[in-house]
Amino acid sequence: MPITDDEIKRINELYHKQKSEEGLCEEEKAEQQALRQKYVESIRANLRSNLDSIRVKRPDGSLEPLKRKKK
Repeated sequence: MPITDDEIKRINELYHKQKSEEGLCEEEKAEQQALRQKYVESIRANLRSNLDSIRVKRPDGSLEPLKRKKK
């Protein structure tokens, strides 16, 4: 699920509050961690989608999708 603009705004709010003298309470730290994780997952999904759409043109003119490397 993509991250919303409101969630990104909240990540930034929590970051600035963390850097202030006030700091974050435990609930806000947990919220910040969850939002950051969702953000990273969204970035990875976007990158995977972009990579999956890439096609390699072979010398014979055919287009072939990129293959995932096996770990």
